[in-house]
Amino acid sequence: QLADSGGGLVQTGDSLRLSCAASGRTANVYFMGWFRQVPGGERSLVCGYSLSSGNTYYADVVRGRFTISKDKSDDTLYLQMNSLKPEDTAVYYCVGSMDWKNFPPQEFQFWGQGTQVTVSS
Repeated sequence: QLADSGGGLVQTGDSLRLSCAASGRTANVYFMGWFRQVPGGERSLVCGYSLSSGNTYYADVVRGRFTISKDKSDDTLYLQMNSLKPEDTAVYYCVGSMDWKNFPPQEFQFWGQGTQVTVSS
């Protein structure tokens, strides 16, 4: 199970850090990351982290502003979001994948409940 948190209302240029706590069956999870979904839109992968290699993936729209990291001591995944823009407004979902063949993965078996991030102009 994944429990994501940390969303909120911020202003343009502000920073925010999202957290994702993993529990239960995680031995076969090879990738963890964050999707986001804007109202009326599809979910898109924002960034991700390979648990085996440590490699990271960032979508072009967030590269240089967002940083994904993982605390190995407690299996918590973090998303540090800097220089936030109104277009970053979305519900952010923590995800986990057992797809070890693809990077980033093509299937995601585990989803958090989502946390709302709103960036005002």
